[in-house]
Amino acid sequence: MAKTSSTMLNANGENGHPCLVPDLKGNIFSFCPVLIRMNGIWRNSISCLRIRKVPRRYQTGYHPAVPLGSRILTDPAKVFEHNMWDHMQWSKEEAAAARKKVEENSAVRVLLEEQVKYESEANKYWDTFYKIHKNKFFKDRNWLLREFPEILPVNQKTEEKAKELSWDHVKTNAANCFSRKHCPTLPEEKNSKKSSGLSHGQNKAESDFSHLDSEEHRKGPLETELFPGSKASFRILEVGCGAGNSVFPILNILQNTPESFLYCCDFASGAVELVKSHPSYRAAQCCAFVHDVCDEGGPYPFPDGVLDVVLLVFVLSSIHPDRMQGVVNRLSKLLKPGGMLLFRDYGRYDKTQLRFKKGHCLSENFYVRGDGTRAYFFTKGEVHSMFCQAGLDEKQNLVDHRLQVNRKKQVKMHRVWVQGKFQKPSHLTQKSSKLIFSLLSHS
Repeated sequence: MAKTSSTMLNANGENGHPCLVPDLKGNIFSFCPVLIRMNGIWRNSISCLRIRKVPRRYQTGYHPAVPLGSRILTDPAKVFEHNMWDHMQWSKEEAAAARKKVEENSAVRVLLEEQVKYESEANKYWDTFYKIHKNKFFKDRNWLLREFPEILPVNQKTEEKAKELSWDHVKTNAANCFSRKHCPTLPEEKNSKKSSGLSHGQNKAESDFSHLDSEEHRKGPLETELFPGSKASFRILEVGCGAGNSVFPILNILQNTPESFLYCCDFASGAVELVKSHPSYRAAQCCAFVHDVCDEGGPYPFPDGVLDVVLLVFVLSSIHPDRMQGVVNRLSKLLKPGGMLLFRDYGRYDKTQLRFKKGHCLSENFYVRGDGTRAYFFTKGEVHSMFCQAGLDEKQNLVDHRLQVNRKKQVKMHRVWVQGKFQKPSHLTQKSSKLIFSLLSHS
């Protein structure tokens, strides 16, 4: 029987809701009381970032929404009273059964020539998908603001104040990303080919920071350059927009903030046409375009370094594992210093992975569906490695364990998703991050 997770949010005087937020404070900077004090100031100030423009539940003086839901199963006898339960933890028997199922369904691999076809014709399979299902397959993601309040514009004054106080926070995250001894290997990473050691990640991240600190990025995009949304002060890009299940909830949120602009792209031209033909599509505040994020040289309708937010929700899993790092690296370049990349996707041993039959496995934890579309299933460690190697600071990275039930059939199914928030270091702190990296590498 599934049990409620006992992992709790760190006591900070604000709430004590059950939550899967890891305690990563450690003792990295314990040698310097001043830095610890500054880190405390940062944590207190960041809670005030969005006071002016966000719903009341996010404002100071109100209990914030519980990350990843708050419906906790305390009485197993009541499991079928709701369709979904949050923060569930598997029993040893359930975890063992999931591992065994994956071993079985990945024992037979798809032939190499067929794998090549699925890769080269990936856009055709998704085009066919949207021609068949149009915008009826996926539900609108009305939960986006609850999990990702960062998609709202931030008051410029409070944002600048937060940047001034963020020096120690960036150094702490740099240490977490660049030091293996302060970033222990997660149990889920042990048998994972994608969770590379940070000896390689250190060199890669250091190179990325050098690039971020280049003359081009210090100058930023030319203010006189015209492009869609060039007059906006807050810009969002949704990658893999599909039929618009995130686009239109976001446009609804931003309708009272004319200084905001939303870009959305998909490599399935049929999906982009569905977005553009939707009655809620507003060209004055949205630009939908066809783009393959795997084409690292492919142009975007805006210059690098102008985005405040990149939304990457259930997209990276459809890309070949060998190309994921290149995609994340390219998206990182699109962000402004201080910009956020928001991520959510399938986690290892999600029910979707367990349902695959033999003969659908392309490679380890990577599968093809009957319609030719593909899906990869991530661990938290893999997500951490990819985004940190792209030069981003980890702000959130957690596994969302839920129990979904079919009350009519009396069936229970475990859902597993990984959710993360990663920030591009500000110009002010890039040299500081490299300094910390240098200190740690010689410690």
